[in-house]
Amino acid sequence: MYVASRSLEARAYDAAVAAGADDLTPTQARLMAQIDPDGTRVVTLAARARTTKQSATSLVDQLERAGYVERVPDPADGRAKLVRLTDRARTVGAEANAEVARALGEWEEHVGTARMRELEETMRMLRGITDPWA
Repeated sequence: MYVASRSLEARAYDAAVAAGADDLTPTQARLMAQIDPDGTRVVTLAARARTTKQSATSLVDQLERAGYVERVPDPADGRAKLVRLTDRARTVGAEANAEVARALGEWEEHVGTARMRELEETMRMLRGITDPWA
C-alpha cells in the first residue's frame, strides 16, 4: 500500500509542478493536500502531517508567501485562523487530481474493474479504523 500510495503522490506532485507550481516542494504539497475545502487550522494540519505546530506554521508561512494559501478568521472562533487554499492552489490541485484519476484508470486496466472496486471498498473499510479524521 505504501509503494502504491507514494507512486500516486509522486505523479500528483509532478502534475502540479507541470501546471506551474515549480516553486512547490513535496513537503509543502503534502501539507496542502490536508487542507479541507472550507479551511483547516494549523494545529489540525500539524496533527494530520504528524509534525509540530511550529513546523506546520513554517510550511503555511511559505505557502502563503507563494500564493497557495491564505489565512482567514475561523467563523467558529474569532480568535483562531483557518488556512484556506487560494485559486492558484485549486488550479494546480485540479491538475494533480486529474493525474491521480489517470493513474487509477491505469491501475484498473491492469487489475480489472472488479478488483479495482474491491480494492476501493477495502481501502474505505480500512480507513474507518486507521484514519482518525475519517
